[in-house]
Amino acid sequence: MAYCIGELNQIPEGKALITDLNGTSIGVFNEDGKVYAVRNVCPHKLAPICEGAVCGTMLPSKPSEFEFGLEGKVLRCPWHGWEFSLETGDALFGISNRKVKTYPVQVKDGMIYVEMG
Repeated sequence: MAYCIGELNQIPEGKALITDLNGTSIGVFNEDGKVYAVRNVCPHKLAPICEGAVCGTMLPSKPSEFEFGLEGKVLRCPWHGWEFSLETGDALFGISNRKVKTYPVQVKDGMIYVEMG
């Protein structure tokens, strides 16, 4: 079932629009024109992950090299800094097999619809 959660222009860049859908807290992000919906619970210690930063991260690289990437595609937990892909919910770089729950999102006529099963 798809739920209308509001207008796309309600979401500030780099921050989540946090809403409750059927008793589940969901954060909706608008990053570079792509919209993501994430359950607002970090699988590590149950922190409100959608209050964390949307950012990039240091990528695996050769010794003594520092490569930054994935800008605007990483959700960092505000409690312990665990990083997850906004798109897939996967923990980055194999730190854990835990995932943040993500939901399909559509934008129609400027309105955001989140699909919850």
